[in-house]
Amino acid sequence: MALPANVYKDLEDIVGSRNISGDPAVLDSYRYSLAHTAIHLGPFFDTFTPRGACVLLPGSTEEVRAIVELCNKHKIKFKASSTFWSAQGFPSEDDTIQLDMRRMDRILDIDKKNMFAVIEPGVIGATLQAEVMKVGLNTHIPGSGCSCSTLASATSYFGSGPSNLYGGWHYDNLLGLEWVMPTGEILRTGSLGQGCGWFCGEGPGPSMKGVARGFLGSKGSMGVYTKCAIKLFAWPGPECLPVEGTIPAYRTPLPDNFKAYTVAFPSWKAWADAAYAIWDAGIGYLAHRQFNMFGRDLKFAMVKILTDPTKTLSDLEELLADPEVQEITEQSKREFQIILVGMTKRDIEWQKKAFDEILERTGGWKVEAMDEPHIHDWVLLYMIRLGHKNLNLVFGGGYDGCFGLLGAADYGASNAEEAALFKKKWEKRGAIVDAGGDCMMGPIGGQGGGGTCLWENFTCFDSADRESTEGTFEFFDACTRFGLEKGWGVGMEKWNAVARGPDGKTTSKKKRDTIHLGSPQPSVFRYQHRVREAFNPNDLGDAYYETLDDT
Repeated sequence: MALPANVYKDLEDIVGSRNISGDPAVLDSYRYSLAHTAIHLGPFFDTFTPRGACVLLPGSTEEVRAIVELCNKHKIKFKASSTFWSAQGFPSEDDTIQLDMRRMDRILDIDKKNMFAVIEPGVIGATLQAEVMKVGLNTHIPGSGCSCSTLASATSYFGSGPSNLYGGWHYDNLLGLEWVMPTGEILRTGSLGQGCGWFCGEGPGPSMKGVARGFLGSKGSMGVYTKCAIKLFAWPGPECLPVEGTIPAYRTPLPDNFKAYTVAFPSWKAWADAAYAIWDAGIGYLAHRQFNMFGRDLKFAMVKILTDPTKTLSDLEELLADPEVQEITEQSKREFQIILVGMTKRDIEWQKKAFDEILERTGGWKVEAMDEPHIHDWVLLYMIRLGHKNLNLVFGGGYDGCFGLLGAADYGASNAEEAALFKKKWEKRGAIVDAGGDCMMGPIGGQGGGGTCLWENFTCFDSADRESTEGTFEFFDACTRFGLEKGWGVGMEKWNAVARGPDGKTTSKKKRDTIHLGSPQPSVFRYQHRVREAFNPNDLGDAYYETLDDT
């Protein structure tokens, strides 16, 4: 439905004629393919998020506030997004106004002494990282990669990645926040709320972080975050990463105080024990089970391709038949990557010795093939920068996560093999990529330098093939049933698609309530219902804000 002409004109007066469009072709460019849900959406290629009523590019907090006030006046839903990583960055309901925040892309301040930066929504991780490295600092890059909005990750979603271990999750790093609430009022949280600057998100002014973010962030459904301060951490490397090589084999040789390892273990218990020991020792800068996203059986062959610019995906089958590749693949079943970084020469030498002792105690080993100089330097750049996230889609153009076991290291480790075997049986049916069942990737460390691991089992499929997309959806349904039977709860496969339903609208209340009631803490969603009632009385957000009403 097109906006009434008078409403369109009022919005145009706010942002200017160059920064608004109701052209259907432009609006269709702001839609996201939901190919794996095709079985529920009727015609096979009709698998996109809804078309918005119009798209706006605001350039300031004042413009955002005026837009939100106008939406309240006319009871029109709105959705703000920065870099549009996934379906949850797009409206889940028809006739929603899409706010594209890319014009607000300034780094407003870098406070070297107090180690934080103040940014707008359009600042991506790559830009912020490049700027803060010049003053000896670094920023957390979430698993979605360096092309994504730092503010969106910190305020509105998960914010997890390899530097959880040393730098903390993005929600840990969120300091002062400027929030245009769903009513149009502006709230400045923490120290910012008392005019004391951006340095603290929890006081002396109102904290409100839990209300603003909600469960895994509000995903653009509870107003617009227009500025935030983000905590930074030490970077004892060069002011500019010395990148060498050519696509996709970019690499960075760094000084001797940097060392990248891929380490593997004889059992999942040993794997988990090593994670606990790393946390207890306080060593490590980055740690992630990163390349397992390609799959247990395919990962080393993929590393060989990605570190050699003469090779392509067409070489995959030949590499998989290579006995040396097979041997290294077998060695690397239960592995993760870790980057040790020393603040001084003595520091890195101590960390290396401590790490060697951890491997000796747990029976782990360093995968020597991953220490070849060209591979080692490629891993360094990959883990520090996360600039290769297009590779999430390399096998067939579509992927999503399932299970997503989140908890202490031995929780995921004790269930990893069973989840992998379950997925491997489905891989043999042909709808999803046959990668060995275990495609579980995620950070080795959560809040406070330890505490949790995440096990997101990547599922890759051909998004242009009906049999593959429908088979993937069947697999995700099976994962949910299996997870509930095992007591794991509803997995990522449902959280990622919860706001979609058969008619292109939101999933039925009954189905959503079933998912929320099956979670470990359903009361979270009851509280979020109350928050929405209080802070968003006209319900102008969308269905990605997870609620469970008391009735």
